[in-house]
Amino acid sequence: MTERKSPVDQALDLLFFAPLGLALTAAEELPKLIEKGRERATSQAGLYRMMGQFAVSEGQQRAERLVRQAQERLGDLGGSVGGNGEPAPTPGAATGSSAAAPPASNGSQAGTSNSNGSNGAGAGGPRPSSDALAIPGYDTLSAPQVVQRLAGLSPDELEAVRAYETATRGRKTILSRVAQLQSGA
Repeated sequence: MTERKSPVDQALDLLFFAPLGLALTAAEELPKLIEKGRERATSQAGLYRMMGQFAVSEGQQRAERLVRQAQERLGDLGGSVGGNGEPAPTPGAATGSSAAAPPASNGSQAGTSNSNGSNGAGAGGPRPSSDALAIPGYDTLSAPQVVQRLAGLSPDELEAVRAYETATRGRKTILSRVAQLQSGA
């Protein structure tokens, strides 16, 4: 009983009846498909939520364990680190007047002391002048700007910068670069 359809009937089936049948079927099946998708998404979301909560709690426990271990290790170091994370004072270190030096530190490195014992100008005396330095406008420059200018200085000029910086602001970036240049690195 399979009748051969004419090309017009085949085109009509393909372009009209097939989309109409699809639309009617979709109208009937769409609520079922929506409910099925909602059920699956809800169950998956619950599973993902549970897995996420588990992962977070495990991560918190591991982080707490690592923090405890780090605290224990720091406690084992004992006197080598002070309670605020700074090196503990060494025996025989200067006391008293060094807490007030340097007079104009802008709040940075207020307790910096001269570490190698030379040129004790910053301990309690007047603030040294930057006029004698080979870098014009030294006090107005940032540490990276000063570091850029250090390479062209003579050993005496480098020493003057090191002494001035140690006595005033004590910026580690500058002092480290001066030390590198003085050692020939």
